[in-house]
Amino acid sequence: MPKTIRFILNDRDMQTSLPPGMVVLDFLRRDQRLTGTKEGCREGDCGACMVLLGELDGDDVRYQALNSCLLPLGDVRAKHLVSIEGLNHPGLNPIQQSIVDEGASQCGFCTPGFVVSLTGFFMDSRDMHIQEAVDEVAGNICRCTGYTSIRRAIASLIEQYAVKLKGFKDRIKSLVDLRFLPSYFLGIAPRLKHLKEMQAEAEAEEKPVLLVAGGTDLFVQKPDVILNEDIKFISSRKELSGINLSHNLCTIGCATPIEDLKNSPLLQKMFPRMSDNIGLIASAPIRRRATVGGNIVNASPIGDMIIFFLALDASLTISNGKNVRRVALKDFYKGYKDLDLHEGEILEYLSFPLPAEASLFNFEKVSRRRHLDIASVNSALYIQKQDGTIDHARLSAGGVAPVPLFLRRTSEYLSGKEITPAIIKEAVRRAGQEISPISDVRGTAAYKRLLLGQLIYAHFMTLFPGIKVEDLI
Repeated sequence: MPKTIRFILNDRDMQTSLPPGMVVLDFLRRDQRLTGTKEGCREGDCGACMVLLGELDGDDVRYQALNSCLLPLGDVRAKHLVSIEGLNHPGLNPIQQSIVDEGASQCGFCTPGFVVSLTGFFMDSRDMHIQEAVDEVAGNICRCTGYTSIRRAIASLIEQYAVKLKGFKDRIKSLVDLRFLPSYFLGIAPRLKHLKEMQAEAEAEEKPVLLVAGGTDLFVQKPDVILNEDIKFISSRKELSGINLSHNLCTIGCATPIEDLKNSPLLQKMFPRMSDNIGLIASAPIRRRATVGGNIVNASPIGDMIIFFLALDASLTISNGKNVRRVALKDFYKGYKDLDLHEGEILEYLSFPLPAEASLFNFEKVSRRRHLDIASVNSALYIQKQDGTIDHARLSAGGVAPVPLFLRRTSEYLSGKEITPAIIKEAVRRAGQEISPISDVRGTAAYKRLLLGQLIYAHFMTLFPGIKVEDLI
């Protein structure tokens, strides 16, 4: 029997028995005929289908701009879904007006997505910096207008409204007062509380067949296969989200979105380049859906977060609801897409030892595009040092083997060695003996071997600025 999904669409209370695996893009355009949300790539690359999704956070509603082509209908249950039509006033709102004033729209196909993304920025940003706003629309592509006029429109908005918005404690009310948002937004929180109570009662009776986390790869690769599956969304298990420190361990819930890692003060303190590193991974709307556990279970040989945590000696907590076991991340991958994960088990937490005081860490990634692309080769290096000697090293690499690879022999070689150009060059040679890259669309096997060597050099030149390129030639 189909389960009823209840949520708020713009200002309307909605309930539907459509498949929970249907993506919101199709629901809006085909079922609701809300065609302001545009269909472009269906892969989360173009941003034309952007929507806002609001969820209760205590007594407030927190909104995020997301790609509706990768957002399953079942995961908007008890939430507020906002399409471009839900942002309209009788006249233009300030974002729309600024786009018109600066000539930032030509064919107009991408414009709704830009408006939604910028609305999300003004709803959530605390600092109101222009670079932050530009980063927010990094997942929106414009094919004909040119980005200079769009950037002018953003700059104009920030100049006019940043100071005003910083002065308000209630961001939603201030945005309503400034006509960024329609007035119905003021009554959403109590309506969501009521829906949340109804959802809790319904979930107590559900026995799902398929568990889905963010689905950012699943809904690209297998949308038709999962359309009619009985799905349970791991995002509803809030206990599996969050980043905590205890007993000399950092523990991350496997349902934690990648974007939360980028913005975590705890992780930024441990890894000062964390924000830049994760900024290389997809766009913000994708990172808000993609989860740590999803990246690990996807088992891509070039999974960025896998490579990152392999170098940190991470382990996984796995549960089937009754029994709990721990597996080292380096032992989790038995072969290509072959995991040490039994039927009925899920990943609950990832943990890694807190970096030692005298330690260094670096992550490198090379892809055809610097941003918004999957890696050709990626690598991470953790070094615990004492004076000029490597006390302990852990080197990982992706794109050079059937699985995300912990380079055990190279790591053992580096441990106990002085940091010299000769040692680094020998480590590169030994790493080349541990890998088995293949030629594919991201490069030839020879190219990937060369890349890994260059990334190892980059690790050492970044961590030890005294080492120069000419020393390694």
